[in-house]
Order: sequence, then structure tokens, then C-alpha cells
Amino acid sequence: MPNARDGRHDFDFYHGRWQVKNRRLSQRLAGSDEWIEFDAIDECKPVLGGLGSIDRYTTDWGGGIVGMALRLYRPQTRQWHVYWASDRDGVLEPPLVGAFHDGVGVFEGREAHEGRLLPSRAVWSQITPTSLRWEQALSPDEGKTWETNWVMHMTRLA
Repeated sequence: MPNARDGRHDFDFYHGRWQVKNRRLSQRLAGSDEWIEFDAIDECKPVLGGLGSIDRYTTDWGGGIVGMALRLYRPQTRQWHVYWASDRDGVLEPPLVGAFHDGVGVFEGREAHEGRLLPSRAVWSQITPTSLRWEQALSPDEGKTWETNWVMHMTRLA
């Protein structure tokens, strides 16, 4: 890939501690317009000499959740692989794979939903030194339509 951009530092903006304002659909892919709002804290650190990062997400909502995201950059493909796991089931989910272009990160893969593996997409946007937006969507029809089911607005903590 001549002149291809090396994205190994694309997630460096996220290192640190963040206050997370979550807004999540109460039911996914059910025509719901009821949103649940709750707070969380997320703390991100670099790993593997900067070739990845790991974060710890904690919230008291829903009886409490502790989760982690592991992001690993593959220089050969210039793509990030983003994995998620939580204390709800201890499963390391299949990765969402993608990259940043023009300050927006788009990551796609498949996610289990009611016994089916559906297309899933996460978008990182509105990134500043002190804030950002993350949103997740699922597609019930192989990417023809998407339902955004989770939005997080994050503000950097000192």
C-alpha cells in the first residue's frame, strides 16, 4: 500500500480517564424509542508499546457492570481489531474491525442478538482533546438498514 497512512496512534486520544454519559435503547431491534440513560467511568491505557490499548469500563447501572475493551492495531493491514468482554458472561466477543479516516473511526463486525449473528458497527466521532462521541448500531437485514442502539458521550476527567 504505497502512501498508506500508519494508524497505530489513532486511539492515543483515548488514553486517560473519562466520564461516560450512556444512552441505550431499552430493547434492540424491537421498534423501541425508549432510551435508558446512565453514567459510567472508562479508563484507557496503552499496551504492547503503543500497538494497542485496553480500557476498563465500570457502571453501577443494571446492578453494576465491569467491562473491558481491547484494541489491537495490525500494521500489515492498517486496521484495528476491537474486542469487548464484560463480567456479565466472561466472553471475549468477536472483534469489530476498521480504521479512522478524516477523524472518524468506523469499525464493523458481527454481534450476537437473540440467537443470530448480525452486522454490527461502532463509530467514534466528534473527537476533541476533552470529549468524544461513540455509537453502536445493529442491522437486521445485512446492512441495508441500521438501528443505533447505544450512544456514549465522553468527557475527559483530570
